[in-house]
Amino acid sequence: MTGQNTEAHRQPDALAGKLQRTELQREPSSITGREIIQVLTEIPAGVESGWHTHPGEEVGYIVAGTVEMMIQGRPTLQLLAGDGFLIPPGTPHNAYDVGPETGRMLSTYIVEVGQPLASFVR
Repeated sequence: MTGQNTEAHRQPDALAGKLQRTELQREPSSITGREIIQVLTEIPAGVESGWHTHPGEEVGYIVAGTVEMMIQGRPTLQLLAGDGFLIPPGTPHNAYDVGPETGRMLSTYIVEVGQPLASFVR
């Protein structure tokens, strides 16, 4: 991990207990008030993230597996290894691993500094 990655920056968020996530890097953005965080997420077969939002863009890539990505107001996407996706700031979404293997996603977030990386939709 690089940049300003300290314990204060690694505060748990809403998804911390549901998915295996590894923060790979965290750096200040050239956009004032934003930071860039890159995360590898592993979703076991048959598990979903739950509907949640991020305080900025999520640009993602499916590394392994098959993931159904439900994004509010859009048709459900069936994403395979090699597929990319983009989720706008504050947009509720839910990822479900279809299986049979563990899904792995590499996501880059461009988010507001000091905000939790993810929050469940109530």
